[in-house]
Amino acid sequence: MQITEVRVYPRNEEKLKAFVTVTFDDSFVVRNLKVIQGQNGLFVAMPSRKMADGSHKDIAHPIKNEVRKMIEEKVLAAYEEKIKESPPRTQFGGGEEPAKEPAKEPAKEPAKEPAKEPAKEEEEK
Repeated sequence: MQITEVRVYPRNEEKLKAFVTVTFDDSFVVRNLKVIQGQNGLFVAMPSRKMADGSHKDIAHPIKNEVRKMIEEKVLAAYEEKIKESPPRTQFGGGEEPAKEPAKEPAKEPAKEPAKEPAKEEEEK
């Protein structure tokens, strides 16, 4: 099993440094890995779900330590490379680019019509 693609979406937060998507053998994608700043440096957290009791449970995770090490090395290397290229994002979770609206021209004021003379009421006969 090989990692064939790593996409890094940097974040500008105290602990959460990036979201990451990893592709294995051009066939299987795992989204929402996280690069976290811990007390002993950066580490990779597997995608997880918050449980009713407040704990977190991994959705997907490696079973073998050598696979965990391979994932962490590739992800952290890709993260380091990415932060050299572009600044971290502070919004649009997952690193998506916001939709860009086309530039708008300044609104033109409608042409003023000449003032109309008040309508004369027909005199009652």
